[in-house]
Amino acid sequence: MPLLEAVRLALSSIRAQKLKSFFSLIGVLIGVTFLIAVVSIVQGMNVYMTNKFANAIGGVNTFQLQSRPGMTFGNVTEAMWKEWQRRPKITVEDAAYVEARMRTPVHFSREAETNIAVGYRGKNATGIDLEAVDAEFFDIKHWNVDDGRAFAPQEVDVGAPVVVIGTDLAEGLFPAGVKPVGKTITIGGIPYRVIGVVEKQGTLFGISLDRFAVVPITSPARRLIDRPHVIEDLQIQADDPSQMPQAVDEVTTLMRIRRGLKPNEPDNFAIDTAQEALDQWGKISHILFLALPGLVGISLVVGGIVIMNIMLMSVVERTREIGIRKALGARNQDILAQFVVESATLSLAGAVFGIGSGLGLAFVVRALTPLPAAVAPWSIGLAVGLGILVGMIAGVYPARQASRLDPIVALGHE
Repeated sequence: MPLLEAVRLALSSIRAQKLKSFFSLIGVLIGVTFLIAVVSIVQGMNVYMTNKFANAIGGVNTFQLQSRPGMTFGNVTEAMWKEWQRRPKITVEDAAYVEARMRTPVHFSREAETNIAVGYRGKNATGIDLEAVDAEFFDIKHWNVDDGRAFAPQEVDVGAPVVVIGTDLAEGLFPAGVKPVGKTITIGGIPYRVIGVVEKQGTLFGISLDRFAVVPITSPARRLIDRPHVIEDLQIQADDPSQMPQAVDEVTTLMRIRRGLKPNEPDNFAIDTAQEALDQWGKISHILFLALPGLVGISLVVGGIVIMNIMLMSVVERTREIGIRKALGARNQDILAQFVVESATLSLAGAVFGIGSGLGLAFVVRALTPLPAAVAPWSIGLAVGLGILVGMIAGVYPARQASRLDPIVALGHE
């Protein structure tokens, strides 16, 4: 029997017995749905982590010197937390020491931050991220100022009460049609003149990146954050991404010398890089991809067994038809090929429906949660291949049973 004719017969069988076909395909459908959905979400996270997350913390050539890790993955024990709490804070003097001795070309910005209320003419916005930084902070973060300007190094030197705000804060604090630049807002009760609004940054895992106010680290609101000589971290950006490892090693060495650490003593400070976060995510996604074949395989095995049973029933129901075909000259291999193709077509149909439902599930997750999703073309090709393979394997035994039928016995079957 020609291939297309066998495919046509299989599709006719699916249409004629929709409910039976649905239950016979459900195992393959579930397996492929799971495969497509998980791969799409993990692939989306890979793209998200590389583009959005890394850029949100300054790009892959930026790192932070701080007292304890700002990004943690996996289990953090109580002993680790206690050790981090005992560590000395990063100070203005630490930052000055490192900056004065660095040989690798880098840019620096001290940073201190807290959540605070910001007001304008009796209206308050709470939970605003207040960041006190140096002027180079905007270049390190790759922030463009849409309206107005960023503050200059001279304004940091004199501690000028000027502020650059995010778009969400601007829209929430000022009435429509009122431009924030030039207006005076209060930060913790201290008056600040708005000199710029940063272009929209969007969200990170569903959290707005535009609810912030950035002020010079020497300005009056600095005292609302922490002790004057303590900073949250020192942002460091290598001019050349290829010099990142050298810059990290240099900062580590300088801090160990400054704190008098012996060779056998661990660091009592932390350096966070975007690459570390990407590496940690890479390990997590690797584990997911390792577990995926097992989870998908269980569904496909169950689906294959169901298809085999359906095909065995089909052989019994079509015994007389097989006898007639053999009487008309069909060879054993023709009957074998017909049933294998029918089984593969059935399974492929389940895979196609699974691809559709998997993509639908991934996009529903993306619409309802902060998790991103991106379609991986190879996963669709893999799903189609698995659908055909499972069907062919499941169809071999029933096909052999059909091909070995004696035509005389088959013709007498009722």
